[in-house]
Amino acid sequence: MNRRILILGQGFIGGLLQKELGGKVDGSRINCFSDAEKLIKKYNPQIVINCIGVNGKRNVDDCELEKDRTLLANSFVPVMLAESCLRHQVKLVSISSGCIFNYDYKKNRPLTEECQDYFFKLFYSRSKIYSERALAALSRDYNILIVRIRIPLLSSKHPKNLLDKLIKYRQVIDAPNSVTYIPDFILAVKHLIKINARGIYNVVNSGGLRYPVLMKLYQKYVPEFKYQVIALKKLRLIRTNLVLSTRKLQQSGFKVRSINAVLEECVKGYLKS
Repeated sequence: MNRRILILGQGFIGGLLQKELGGKVDGSRINCFSDAEKLIKKYNPQIVINCIGVNGKRNVDDCELEKDRTLLANSFVPVMLAESCLRHQVKLVSISSGCIFNYDYKKNRPLTEECQDYFFKLFYSRSKIYSERALAALSRDYNILIVRIRIPLLSSKHPKNLLDKLIKYRQVIDAPNSVTYIPDFILAVKHLIKINARGIYNVVNSGGLRYPVLMKLYQKYVPEFKYQVIALKKLRLIRTNLVLSTRKLQQSGFKVRSINAVLEECVKGYLKS
C-alpha cells in the first residue's frame, strides 16, 4: 500500500498486519490522550491501525485479574486514538471483537453489524462494548473503521491460533461459531482500506465452524490424535458462542469464503509449518 500506515500494538494481529501491509509499528504504551497525540505527530500517518488490546494471557477470564490494564487497552485507548485521529484528519482502523453478543441458536440468525443485544456477563466483553459503541457513533461523521474479528484461525503454529488451542484441549463443544481465518482477514482489511470503508464490519468467514469438524480433519492427517466432544454446559465457563453475518462485507465487494471451505488449506499449511 502506498499510504503512510501506523500500526499500534506489536502483538499477534499487529505483527501480521505489519508484515502484509507494511508501514511503521509502534508498541509504545498509551496511558493518556497526550501519548496518543505524540504518536500521531511523530509518524504523521494517513492511517492508524489500532491492534492494542488485552484478552488474557491464558484466556479471557484473566481479564478479571487485571481490570485496570484491560479497561485501559480495550476501552480507553481506542477512544483516545479516535479523538486524536479525528483532530488530525487521520483514518482510524480499530481491530475489535465479535465476542460481545448474546445468541440463541434456536431463535437467532447470523448477527448483523446493527445488533445491540450485548453480552455483559464477561468483563472482557464489556470492555470491548464500551469502546465500540463510542467509535460506532463517531464513525457516522468521521473516518473510522471498526473491524470485528472472532476466534483467529491460521495455518501456522501460534498460541492464539484456534487450531493450537483445540489440539491442546482435546475436548471440544459441538456448536457453530463464527471464526476469522487470518489469511482472509488480511485481504479483507486491505479491501476495506482501499474502498475507504467506515463503520462496523464483521470480518469473519461465512457460516459457523463446528469444532469437531476441524478436529476430524486434523485427525485425518494425524491418525493418533484423539479428542472428545463434550456438552457446552460441562465446560462451566462463561462464554459467548455465536454466528455473525457477513452480508455487509460481501456487499462491499469482498469475496467471503465459507469457514468450511478453508479448513483443508488451513490444516495442510499448519502441518507443513
